[in-house]
Amino acid sequence: MIAQQPLTRVRLVFYRDRVEHWLRFGPDVGERILDRRRRLIFFVPGAVFAFVRWRANDFGTVLSRMDILRACGAGEPCATVPGVHPGGEILLRLSGWDRVQRLLEVIDAVEQAGVEAADVAPTYWRHVHNRLLCGEQPRPYDPDQHRAWLLRRRMMAS
Repeated sequence: MIAQQPLTRVRLVFYRDRVEHWLRFGPDVGERILDRRRRLIFFVPGAVFAFVRWRANDFGTVLSRMDILRACGAGEPCATVPGVHPGGEILLRLSGWDRVQRLLEVIDAVEQAGVEAADVAPTYWRHVHNRLLCGEQPRPYDPDQHRAWLLRRRMMAS
């Protein structure tokens, strides 16, 4: 019998005008509703997903953060991220609403170019992280870059 890989679990929360945790993209394999404000989403090892966390108090926004993570398999090193268990490989981590908003625009541009954001090369997300962190515009995700990544991924799998 083959042992099943452990799933990465992401806790989504929604309390209007207070706390919002949601996914921007990612190929989940299941969901468990805990109550009307909380649910768990599950990802297989290797899946890439974007996790957005926002929190406010009576005076306005206190947290805006977006992480693009790769779900890790058993025995792989992973970073801890609040709401993600056991954690994941961080491809991109940004905080501040201006940066998060710019990242959402980058994701929209990738998807408008016909590429599923979860299939983008991990190196591109690292590039976007570095460029947005220093206030620069990231390069667009090129179709040739995507084809090269798909070929490399296929070669690594065989």
